[in-house]
Amino acid sequence: MEVIPSLNCHFKDVACARERTRAAEGFSGWIHLDIADGRFTFNKTWGSPAEWKALNSKLKLEVHLMVEEPEKQIMDWIEAGAERIIVHAETLSAETAERIEALGKEHAVEMMLAFSPETRLETGREYFKRFSEYQILAVYPGLPDQVFLPIVLEKIRFLRESFPKSNIEVDGGINLETARAVKAAGANILISASYLFEAKDPKIAHKELLAA
Repeated sequence: MEVIPSLNCHFKDVACARERTRAAEGFSGWIHLDIADGRFTFNKTWGSPAEWKALNSKLKLEVHLMVEEPEKQIMDWIEAGAERIIVHAETLSAETAERIEALGKEHAVEMMLAFSPETRLETGREYFKRFSEYQILAVYPGLPDQVFLPIVLEKIRFLRESFPKSNIEVDGGINLETARAVKAAGANILISASYLFEAKDPKIAHKELLAA
């Protein structure tokens, strides 16, 4: 099981990103960066490849592209050092899915397929052959501090049964209770922002989630 801290900072809030990145360096090898474009989502979040590079962090970078036309941003993030990039099934076509798969193989970057909570897995079934890692978003894309939606548990179970060796990540509304639920359903990577960074000691909160 892995628990990855998420920056999830508001648009243009460089101070938040710097503070959370430095804190995460004390207890994690990875950082998760949400990129919300205000088109696929209702809001925008902090982060561009140049802004990330300016932080000069040694953390492994996972980039969650909650954007329309993710294929247009992927190379910029690869050049910024991303080691895993998450794209949404809702934003893909057969052509762009194939192109994204090819970019991942060419640059040795993990590509993960995400589903929003209201999206049926059948919608992205044609893309399963292009991806070997999956994310279930347990809240609606973009906005922070949302409540975990239990309807996603069935999707997690289905993915684990269908792809027993795949990474299955869950993002949104993670606390001790929901961490236990998604682990039981089959998730092996959890993304957390509020539970970690609003804790008195994020390092202790991270250990709690790992042990949940």
